[in-house]
Amino acid sequence: MVGYDPGSQGAALSPEEAALAGSAAGMVTRALISPFDVLKIRFQLQIEKVSFFRKEGKYWGLFQASRCIHSEEGLSAFWKGHVPAQLLSITFGAVQFASFEFLTEAVHKSTPYDSQTAGVHFVCGGLAACSATVVCQPLDTLRTRFAAQGEPKLYRNFGHAVSSMLSSEGVLAFYRGLSPTLLAVFPYAGMQFFFYNVFKNLLATPPKSGNSGGNLRSLVCGSAAGMISKTITYPFDLFKKRLQVGGFEAARVHFGQVRSYSGLVDCAVQIAKEEGVRGFFKGLYPSLVKAALSTGFTFFWYEFFLNAMENRKESGNTKSVMKTTEER
Repeated sequence: MVGYDPGSQGAALSPEEAALAGSAAGMVTRALISPFDVLKIRFQLQIEKVSFFRKEGKYWGLFQASRCIHSEEGLSAFWKGHVPAQLLSITFGAVQFASFEFLTEAVHKSTPYDSQTAGVHFVCGGLAACSATVVCQPLDTLRTRFAAQGEPKLYRNFGHAVSSMLSSEGVLAFYRGLSPTLLAVFPYAGMQFFFYNVFKNLLATPPKSGNSGGNLRSLVCGSAAGMISKTITYPFDLFKKRLQVGGFEAARVHFGQVRSYSGLVDCAVQIAKEEGVRGFFKGLYPSLVKAALSTGFTFFWYEFFLNAMENRKESGNTKSVMKTTEER
């Protein structure tokens, strides 16, 4: 069960267990959805219109973009930036779920609200994601730049990227796009946990022995929650990506037009003037596919690993009791 459950028969989930399950869920999910993330970022950073009928930019369709990237950069291009992306996912998953479990338990014990209600999950999920975002923003910026660069590569590897950014742009470069990220991540993550809770309750089945989560229901509910949340908050994700590649224009020239933005408001205004309202939703399709898979798999694997740890503890307790009984 996601979040503190006062009705649970076993011991309460420790922060360490939540962090371990969250990081494992993030690691497995990231490896599976990386290609969709690369496609989404390429579309988000394209200034020209993304249209099948008016093929102005380098990328104008999901399959066309996939073929183009594969032919020009090879299969490994779909995992560009995978090292910082994996570090991001592992760290983000650990901080987010540990914070979420802590916050829901604190709410249940110190307020009159039930920790398993959708409203509590919205607030706690948003706050947990904000804390994880502040910790992980530098890794997210590095991931975006690796996914955005083509051939020849501007950054040879992770260490080279870090040293180059520090020497040429300073520490603050790692936190570019933080404002729109925080503006988007609270409602986005909050709605993920909110809708996941709602859908899990709607599709609730009588409890079965041996498995209370980590099943198909978790995957379906998580996927639906991810798609709804992503659609509502998508423009902020696009703003973040545009701001994160500021100072990185040299690596973007052969992809098409490039733009520099002074901040969040300037970014939004320029996009509205040059690209129209549809410009705010460039890359939405691959992003929705990615959101469905990412959120669905995250909740699926999180509950799967929690269930595995719970079964292991129960098995250990059973063996301990049997050993004690035999000694008597």
